[in-house]
Amino acid sequence: MEKVPGEMEIERRERSEELSEAERKAVQATWARLYANCEDVGVAILVRFFVNFPSAKQYFSQFKHMEEPLEMERSPQLRKHACRVMGALNTVVENLHDPDKVSSVLTLVGKAHALKHKVEPVYFKILSGVILEVIAEEFANDFPPETQRAWTKLRGLIYSHVTAAYKEVGWVQQVPNASTPPATLPSSGP
Repeated sequence: MEKVPGEMEIERRERSEELSEAERKAVQATWARLYANCEDVGVAILVRFFVNFPSAKQYFSQFKHMEEPLEMERSPQLRKHACRVMGALNTVVENLHDPDKVSSVLTLVGKAHALKHKVEPVYFKILSGVILEVIAEEFANDFPPETQRAWTKLRGLIYSHVTAAYKEVGWVQQVPNASTPPATLPSSGP
């Protein structure tokens, strides 16, 4: 399912816009309903991410060899990571009124993934796209265009902060080896 983009597409600068008060409230209301089922939603997001973008599994020694979605769903390590991802997102969403806190959280996440885990930053963009897909499906009858736009802005904001952290630590794009497919972007929207 992976699509190999041109280098220019990966390097394209993301536009980061602050969310208005109405957009913050829309994101927080949607998130509150999603976060009520935090672990299961987080697992669904990560399983879809790894099924659709299997090259992302290379960064996870505990479950990188898992192929079957059911096996991934049952993995305690994947479930634990899903809770960490959802927890970080929850901190961001709860603090949308405080740009310094949001920046601080995302800088820590970005630096950890750059320095400790050596994860290509494009995977944040891919994962955030998967999150939007899951939200759209979970709330198919209650995800109006203005809420979708607010989430899209939040996605850009997250990616912008994370990539800024990568740049701050001097990240150099890793060259994949012959057995590792290159990082890819989803073919759908921003």
